[in-house]
Amino acid sequence: MEGACGGSCACSTCHVIVTDQDFYDKMPEPEDDENDMLDLAFGLQETSRLGCQVVMTPELDGLVVKLPSMTRNLQAGDFR
Repeated sequence: MEGACGGSCACSTCHVIVTDQDFYDKMPEPEDDENDMLDLAFGLQETSRLGCQVVMTPELDGLVVKLPSMTRNLQAGDFR
């Protein structure tokens, strides 16, 4: 996972897809900044999150995520 913005919620390179709805439901709702960045993510799914915004807690022990097949890094000039 790239994480190009260093965890500041300024890109979507750390996009992950939570594989289990129960774990997704245990997470706080994404804030507006995260939703804005997720709108730019490749392969967006209903259980998509930005990895940099997922705060691990004991309730999330065992969380499994998958990575999309590609990422979009606007800071690196992927779009011209």
